[in-house]
Amino acid sequence: MGPKGGMGSTGQFVLSRTPDGTVGPSACEKIMQVARKGITSAIGSTPLVELSAFFDGATFRLFGKLEALNPGGSIKDRPAVKIIERALETGEIRPGWTVIESSSGNMGIGLAQACLYYGLKFICVVDPKVTTQNLRLLRAYRAEVVMVSEPDPLTGEFLQARIDRVRSLLESVENSFWPDQYSNTYNSIAHYQTMREIVEGLEREPDYLFCATSTCGTLRGCVEYCREHGLLTTVIPVDAEGSVIFGGPKRKRLIPGHGAAVIPQLYQPDLADRCVHVNDLGCVVGCRRLVRREGILSGGSSGAVLMALDKIKDEIPPGAICVVILPDRGERYIDTIYSDDWVQEQFGDVAYLWEDLTECSLMGVA
Repeated sequence: MGPKGGMGSTGQFVLSRTPDGTVGPSACEKIMQVARKGITSAIGSTPLVELSAFFDGATFRLFGKLEALNPGGSIKDRPAVKIIERALETGEIRPGWTVIESSSGNMGIGLAQACLYYGLKFICVVDPKVTTQNLRLLRAYRAEVVMVSEPDPLTGEFLQARIDRVRSLLESVENSFWPDQYSNTYNSIAHYQTMREIVEGLEREPDYLFCATSTCGTLRGCVEYCREHGLLTTVIPVDAEGSVIFGGPKRKRLIPGHGAAVIPQLYQPDLADRCVHVNDLGCVVGCRRLVRREGILSGGSSGAVLMALDKIKDEIPPGAICVVILPDRGERYIDTIYSDDWVQEQFGDVAYLWEDLTECSLMGVA
């Protein structure tokens, strides 16, 4: 038995002795060892778990970084709090000021959480593609939601229209601040810690790391950490078919969370030697297979990174260590990816692709 502590007659926790007579920590001290200060201190240190059932007969080992277990539900908690805390430290913002950002998803939720905690107002500029779940989450975190109803007339993109609205609001709202997740280097700096956690969790560098791309914050942060520490990890970005980040024609995408209609300023051409593109159906199949095989309900970009690995798995040498970053929770996709009716409407009768798992790679879904 380990040491125990209890409540003394004075009402204070007292030390107790182990069976061999040594003094162990009190119950109070044990609590102090695990307790954290405030919700933002719970961001990061997410679990790294082995995914042994996802692939049949794989000769490599696969691990998933479960970013859904951040308190705001996604990997975007990391850059959101990093940017806000940095701005508070430098005096760019002060309590009571207003933060304004363009986001229809996880970054908006992460910022809403951070702003509420630090006593800041938050205006989130969204477009009609925002999900009902995300709107409810934003408002639950007391964010003011501004809807852009029409795309930019020149580019035809909602992203540019949202950014234009942010700039307009910055001019009219006194004491306001734009995090600008698309160009703010603290977006990528936040992910030095993500990569550090992966290396420490494995007690070695991974041979391959797969991460979804949008602002390129995760990709750039992980790559820069590897370079600065002399790691030989091959980092493979996963982009959406229809995204322009790594080239290819721009077209409509159904699954949010990865890809972009414009190349973000955080992108650099030398961040990766190759990129794997995954289509919308691939995202659905990857997510459905993940929950079916591993019991993990994750978001669309998680399905994408897994199907990207599926696409090149024959190139992975035996014994290699692969890590996939799983960015967010699946509950936000209950009405789409995990809705049989929605999947049927968008893709037809495709359930056999995850029910008969051996066929997935043969059907061109990735």
